Formats: sequence, C-alpha cells, structure tokens
Amino acid sequence: MLRIEGLKSGYGRIEVLHGLSLEVGRKEIVALVGSNGAGKTTLMRAISGVQPISAGKIELEGRQIHTVSSSRRVAMGLAQVPEGRQIFVPLSVEDNLALGAWVAPAKIERNRARIYEMFPILGEFRKRPAGSLSGGQQQMLAMGRALMSDPGVLLLDEPTMGLAPLLARQVMETMRRIRDEGTTVLVVEQNVQAVLRSSDRAYVIDRGRIVMDGRSADLLADPRVQDAYLGV
Repeated sequence: MLRIEGLKSGYGRIEVLHGLSLEVGRKEIVALVGSNGAGKTTLMRAISGVQPISAGKIELEGRQIHTVSSSRRVAMGLAQVPEGRQIFVPLSVEDNLALGAWVAPAKIERNRARIYEMFPILGEFRKRPAGSLSGGQQQMLAMGRALMSDPGVLLLDEPTMGLAPLLARQVMETMRRIRDEGTTVLVVEQNVQAVLRSSDRAYVIDRGRIVMDGRSADLLADPRVQDAYLGV
C-alpha cells in the first residue's frame, strides 16, 4: 500500500537518509525503530511531504506521491500525527477535529461521531480549548484529527512520548483498533518493546539506512535488538 524506494533526504549538505527502502502492506501496523538521530522523523516528514527529498520515490496505492504537495497527499489518503502532537491549543476540541476533515467536509459529523465513540473523553470535552486537555487527551485529539480525513495510511510519530505508562498502553491499543478498522499504520516509537509487541512487522533504522527488518515478534526476540534497544 505504501512503498518507499531509494529515498534520500537531508538538511543542506547533510544527507540523513541514504537510499532507504521499505514497504507497508494494507491493514498492517509497521514499526520503525532506531536510536535518536537515526532518521526516523526525517523519513516520516519526507513521506508526508514537509521534508524535501533528493532521490527516490514514494508510492501510495501504486500512485507516486513524492511529486505532489503535502496537502495533495492528504487528499490521496495519507495523514500524519506529528511528534509533539501540534494541536491548535486556543481552538476547541471539536474545531480541531473539523480542521482535520478539510478534505472530506461532507463527512465531518459522521467522522466526528466516530472519534467521540473511539475517545469518549473528547466528546465530553468537545467545547473546551484543546490547550486545557492533559497530555494523553491531547494525543487522542491529535490522532482523532488525523483520522477525520478517512486516511488509508496513518503515520504516527512518537505517539507515546511524554505519556504515563497506562496512557501509553491505551495509545498502543487504539493503534491496533485503528488497524482492525481498516487503516494502515506506520509508527515511529522510542518504546521499542511496546511497539514491537503491538505491530505486525518492523524495520530497524540506523544512520539513515535500514539494517534489519522482519516480523515484530521475531525482532523482539532477536539478541541484537535486545542488546541495542531493550537493555537485555
């Protein structure tokens, strides 16, 4: 469903991604794990179109998207929950959600009802300013806003960052529910153990290159992964 081939990207003269390739199949959760500075967020930004690439291609449902704007990519079925959530704090919860539905204005009420069913606390607080929500509630709002566009592929960049363990588990559970309801997920996550337990497949990125890939359960049991990322 999502295919990346030979992707190169960076900042000025510094190349961060060195010909990276990966695939995400329909209705999969695929995790991207690696140390800080490995290139995970750069890759997510390149896929969503806010980070320029210098080589390679990105395909969504067999259509090349690396040549179109980030807004066009959303209309084609791609949505991202960025690192740090980046919600509009002065606006209400329901207004934040409405902004996520700009590509499907006729579906605002239907999709918002779905989000309130998925995250009941957002329905309860729908008139409150988004900035008054807790960190976990803001993460729910960021995920809900992305889902308002009915994406085929959802990009999650560090969705549990700064959350208490209980809330982090709830985010992982929600991610699996999103997958079960038909949305493909590519997730970057520092909590390697949690994301490998919650995903179908995974890639390990190191200094802008994919160095390992396979079933998440297999990588979780791999001594190299345990030694590098799990402290085992």
